[in-house]
Amino acid sequence: MTNVVPLEPVAAPHPGEPHVAGGLSGRLNQLRAGVLGANDGIVSTAALVVGVAATTTSSGAILAAGMAGAVAGAVSMALGEYVSVSTQRDTERSLLAYERLELEQFPERELEELTALYEAKGLTPGTARQVALELTAKDAFAAHADAELHIDPDALTSPWQAAVASAISFALGAALPLLAILLPPPGSRIPIAFVAVVLALTVTGAVSARLGSAGVVRAVSRLVAGGALAMAVTFGIGQLVSTLVG
Repeated sequence: MTNVVPLEPVAAPHPGEPHVAGGLSGRLNQLRAGVLGANDGIVSTAALVVGVAATTTSSGAILAAGMAGAVAGAVSMALGEYVSVSTQRDTERSLLAYERLELEQFPERELEELTALYEAKGLTPGTARQVALELTAKDAFAAHADAELHIDPDALTSPWQAAVASAISFALGAALPLLAILLPPPGSRIPIAFVAVVLALTVTGAVSARLGSAGVVRAVSRLVAGGALAMAVTFGIGQLVSTLVG
C-alpha cells in the first residue's frame, strides 16, 4: 500500500467520531419543518391579532397587523430553517469527507471497524466479517456511511426545501387566526378566534407528536396551553395599553 502522510485532523483515526443516527430523509425534514412552521404561524399570529383586537375594533388595523406579522414570521422561519439545515448538511458533508479520507488511509482498520459494527448488531464474528468484506468490495464508502454514520450520501438534507416548507406552512398557519378574528362580528371575534386556534393547535400538535413518535396527549396539552397563554398575555397587554392611552 502506498504510504500517505496523514492530514492533521486524522493523525489518529476516530477521535470521538459519532456512531449515531445523523440525518433525516428529505421528506421527513420537510414534514417536520412544515408542522413547526404551522404551529408558529398559528400561535404568533393569533397572539398578535388578539392583542390588537383588544385595543381596537378596526378591521383594517387588525388586518394590517396580522399581515405584517405573517409576512415577517414566514421570512424569519424560512431564514432560521435554512441556516439550521445548512449547518446540519455541512456537518453531514464533513463527516462523509472524513470517512472517505479514513478509507483511503486506513482501509484495514476501517474493515475491522465495519466488522465490529455488524458484530454489535448481533452477527457472529465470521458472518460479520463476511458481510463487511462483501460490502467493502461493492462500495466501501456507502457501507461505512450507512453502518457507521447512518447517512445516505445521495439524500442529504436540503436547506432550500426546509426553508420553503417552513415559510409556506407558517403563512398557512397564520391565515387561520387572521380569518377567525376578521370574519366574525366585533363582539365575538376574540372568543371565536380563541376556539379556532385551540382546535387548530390540537390537530397540529397531534400530527407533530405522531411524526416524532411522542405521546399525543402530552404534546397537544403543551401546545394548546402555550397558545392559550400567549393569547391571554397579549390580550391583557392590549387591554392595558388601551386603558392607558384611551
